[in-house]
Amino acid sequence: NNSPQVISFIKTLPQVEAMSPRYIAGGKLEANYKTKTDTNAKPNQTSATIMGVDPIVENSFSNLSRLVVEGSYLSPSSYDEVLVGQQFIDRYSFGEIPGVSPLRNVYPGTKIRLTIGGHVREVTVRGIIGTTANSPLASSVYMPASELSQLMGRTDYNVNEVAIRLKQGVDPVEFRDLLRNSGVSKVAKVQTFEEAIPNGIAEVKDTFAMLGNAFSSVGLVASSITIFIVIFINAVTRRKFIGILKGIGIEGGAIEIAYMFQSFIYAMIGSIIGLVILYGFLLPYISAHPIQLPISNAILVAPLPATLFRVGLLVVATVIAGYIPARLIVKKNTLDSILGRE
Repeated sequence: NNSPQVISFIKTLPQVEAMSPRYIAGGKLEANYKTKTDTNAKPNQTSATIMGVDPIVENSFSNLSRLVVEGSYLSPSSYDEVLVGQQFIDRYSFGEIPGVSPLRNVYPGTKIRLTIGGHVREVTVRGIIGTTANSPLASSVYMPASELSQLMGRTDYNVNEVAIRLKQGVDPVEFRDLLRNSGVSKVAKVQTFEEAIPNGIAEVKDTFAMLGNAFSSVGLVASSITIFIVIFINAVTRRKFIGILKGIGIEGGAIEIAYMFQSFIYAMIGSIIGLVILYGFLLPYISAHPIQLPISNAILVAPLPATLFRVGLLVVATVIAGYIPARLIVKKNTLDSILGRE
């Protein structure tokens, strides 16, 4: 409610970089209705979320025009024209999606029938939005806000959603609380992006996070075992020299520290090489070429603080793994070590 006042207030806030008011309605799309010869055949139609936007404002907010893979973007003078998400087009289909029956033979310039709340209008497909599977952009249809508000019977200028992009460094939680404390929560539901994520997607996200932690733990254990084996073999093959060092008066503690330092050097060299490969090659490459999955495009996420924490754990585990075999060898009888006796 009170959308004009809320929008005017948001525009005055210095934390806001861009915003886009949107009308949202559920509707149906139907294609090939003019060429249908069998009246008993199932209509080539599907349900869709219809977004009414100001083409210029929306593009400045989300760069939507860059995602048009066929046709062209909406213009301020567009009339009875829509952008269709690729999820609704059969040649871009990502597979079976509940409630979605991809439209056949739909290209830029094709006429389709749009039904919203009992109102039917024939519109032209101006362009097709291409993005990741199950993305809100891939599962939406865009049209000028003025036309959608007419189809919805809206005369009060109240929009369904105001999307806000904050400036770099602004805390979204603090900004959300600012809006709530300013009285916006009395007329609107105020959420951060994370809070608005559907439960199913949030569960998938949490599952991948758990898998990432599990793989990291397995990698840490495997690395520690590998270092233990390397140091142990190194210590065993040099048992005679360790015995000689002890025989000439070198304390066992000094020998243990030397092997622990060796383990530390191994861990640091390996960690540095790994960090260079991760942040210098893998992250940039996969970000530019996402992994295609049925549910979405996937990229690597490796926050530097979390990565450094795991590196620290690896170094500690490696030093301990280096200490244990050195301790076992140093504890042996000095003469037995020099003579190579068990």
